[in-house]
Amino acid sequence: MNPTWNRFNITSVVLGFAFLYLPIVLLVIFSFNESKLVTVWAGFSTKWYVSLFSNSGLMNAAWVTIRVGLISATVATVLGTLAALTLTRYTRFRGRVLFTGMVFAPLVMPEVITGLSLLLLFVAVGLDRGFLTVTLAHITFSMCFVAVVVQSRLLTFDRSLEEAAMDLGAPPARTFFQITLPVILPAVISGWMLAFTLSLDDLVIASFTSGPGATTLPMKIYSQVRLGVTPEINAACTILIAIVAVGVLAASIVNKRREVQRQRDEQAAQRAEI
Repeated sequence: MNPTWNRFNITSVVLGFAFLYLPIVLLVIFSFNESKLVTVWAGFSTKWYVSLFSNSGLMNAAWVTIRVGLISATVATVLGTLAALTLTRYTRFRGRVLFTGMVFAPLVMPEVITGLSLLLLFVAVGLDRGFLTVTLAHITFSMCFVAVVVQSRLLTFDRSLEEAAMDLGAPPARTFFQITLPVILPAVISGWMLAFTLSLDDLVIASFTSGPGATTLPMKIYSQVRLGVTPEINAACTILIAIVAVGVLAASIVNKRREVQRQRDEQAAQRAEI
């Protein structure tokens, strides 16, 4: 046996994974429970999923959550990518320190402070709380995560590719879309997935910035859980887990295929040079 994998290390790893994933496994299992009591197993059934899709309150909250997630993740990805480009390509400009601090502040700012400050801002400008304010709030706190992911890829980017394209007459915009963006696309996709997942998961900031008709699914679930967990909540959480898992798996497959294709292209280029 490998000396690094002794009995203590194996036990620690097993207990760690059990602590992280056993509650999720139990939630998924009891979402198929026949009984209304979530702690008593009475047989396999999918009736709670049928009941979930007929629950207008939960379905409306889910639709709001998906729309907010898609819009906020897309806008945050664009802004985060632009911020990452600015921080990596323009190392010296007036106000860089302030700009860097403003981009990355939501990473270390407590969610309660972020939510309260956004609430005060919306009240000060006279913007009624609703779908728009929730979307703006999610863009604000998720953009920094996209910037971190994309910036880490840009720091290792070979700029000679861009220089070669511009030497051949390509304008900066065309160079970005045909050279830079395809190379950093896996990082951009990863940033989008991270922003979308954070939007789906958010409860605190949405609680401060939402209004009538803009109740997100985490808020709806939290309000119902305070009165007791029901199998419908387990079913809704299971569907959320499935959506995130499928998205992460799809992104991993796409990135893996792009990496394999890139290695093949490099090998073909090396053979051509030989």
